[in-house]
Amino acid sequence: MDEEFLALERELTVFLRRARASSGEMARAVHPDLEPAAYGLLLRLEDAGEQRATDLAAYFGVGKATMSRQLRALEALGLIARRPDPFDGRASLVALTDEGRGRFSVVRNARREQYVRKLEGWDRAEIAELARLLHRLNTLQDEQETGRLRSART
Repeated sequence: MDEEFLALERELTVFLRRARASSGEMARAVHPDLEPAAYGLLLRLEDAGEQRATDLAAYFGVGKATMSRQLRALEALGLIARRPDPFDGRASLVALTDEGRGRFSVVRNARREQYVRKLEGWDRAEIAELARLLHRLNTLQDEQETGRLRSART
């Protein structure tokens, strides 16, 4: 295998391990009873707005049962609420509550301040390039996941 791909694997492994640990800390900062995986769910709801549970499950690449369990926990903590989907009476839309949005915003702002401190020696163009490349990698992953879902349905 090419040395570049070995280096990429090594760096992504370290990065992902640290990101998981950080998400756990961020989740507990939002609410002490929050699971680490829930931070990403709150982030998605804040950024993309209300969504169906099935769309959230597809976005994160998890099963409906896993998503349902996570949403029930968030709802029990008062961080999200459900309302009927006006276009499909059988489904519901999930959104952050005011409480959830407020708690999440405090933690998100603290996390952004951490990024600013960690990357203070970086040029803004380097930060923009890192964001661009990560976006490209995530988009590729989304496209591949979407393709797999379509293939599984046919």
